[in-house]
Amino acid sequence: MKAAVMYEKGELPQYVDFPEPIAQNSDEIVVKVRAVAIKHLDKGRAAGKHYSSDTPGAEGRVIGGDGVCLLDDGTRVYGMGVSGMLAEKATIHKDRIVKVPTELDDATAAALPNAIIGAAMGLRFKADIKPGDVVLINGATGFTGQVAVQIAQYYGAKKIIVTGRNPESLNSLLALGADETISVMQDDEPFKAQVKAIHTQTPFDIIIDYLWGHTAEMILACIKGDGSFTNKIRYVSVGSMAGDLIQLSAANLRSVDLQLTGSGLGGWSKQQVGLLFSEMLPEMFQLAAERKLRVRTISVKLIDIADLWNLDVPNGQRLVVAI
Repeated sequence: MKAAVMYEKGELPQYVDFPEPIAQNSDEIVVKVRAVAIKHLDKGRAAGKHYSSDTPGAEGRVIGGDGVCLLDDGTRVYGMGVSGMLAEKATIHKDRIVKVPTELDDATAAALPNAIIGAAMGLRFKADIKPGDVVLINGATGFTGQVAVQIAQYYGAKKIIVTGRNPESLNSLLALGADETISVMQDDEPFKAQVKAIHTQTPFDIIIDYLWGHTAEMILACIKGDGSFTNKIRYVSVGSMAGDLIQLSAANLRSVDLQLTGSGLGGWSKQQVGLLFSEMLPEMFQLAAERKLRVRTISVKLIDIADLWNLDVPNGQRLVVAI
C-alpha cells in the first residue's frame, strides 16, 4: 500500500510503498482510510518535539494519529489509529471510533476531532465551564482556537474574549461568537492595559491558552490580586506555540483564587476519554453536519505529502490529506 513514512525525526515524510498493517489483537480492526488531517501534534511527534513522540525504527513509521475511514461493511467512521493513519489502510482501536453523519464531508470530519479534543476537553473537564462564564481564549486565530470560540458559545459562555496575531483572523472571530479582540502584536503595556480593563469590567472565569510563553506571563500578571476577594479563575494550558517555559510569580497563586492546569495527552482520565467518543464527538459532528459548527479545510493528495508537510496554511484553516 502507499503511505506517508517517516524514517528519521525531523526529516520530511516520504510517499512510499509500505506493508499493510495487521490487527494484533481483538481490540483492533483494519480499515480503509479516506481522509487524515495534518495537525501540530502530528508534526511535533514526527519532529520528536512533542512529549509523546518516539524514534522511528529502521523500517520507518507511518505518521498520522487519526482520520476518517471505512469499516468492512462500508460504514464511514472517525477512528483513532493504532498504526499510522496517513496510508491507504490502517489499524484502529475498536472502542475509539465514531460514526460520521451522512451530511458531513470527509475533510471536515477528519479535521474536527483534534480541535474538539483541544477545545471541548479543556472547557468541559478542566475548566468545568458553566452557562454565564466569561472566557478568555489566548491564541484563538488558529484552527483549534476558532473551534474553541464556537464551543464556548455553545456551552453557554456569557462573554468570549480572544487574542491573536492576524487582524483579519481576529475580526473574523466576532462572527463566530467572540465579543472582544486583543492583538498580541501590540507592545506589552497596551496589551496588559487592555487585558486588565476587560478583566476589571467582566472578571475572567476561564482562560484557555494555546500560546503560553510571554503572553501567558502577561495575562497571569494582569489577574494577580491585591488581597481582596476574587472570583475563581480556571486557567487551562492547551498549547505552547509561543514558548514552553514561563516565569510565574508566587503571588499569582496566593493573591487570586486560581486553578492552573493543563489539557492534553495523559491529562485526562479513562472515563473522560470514553465520554469524548461516546458523547462529545458525536454531538459536535452533528453540530457540524447542521452547519452550526463551522471550520475551513484545504484538501490535498497523499502523493504530495513531502511538498506539503511544511506548507504554511493561512487564516486558521486545516490541511487534510485525501487518501
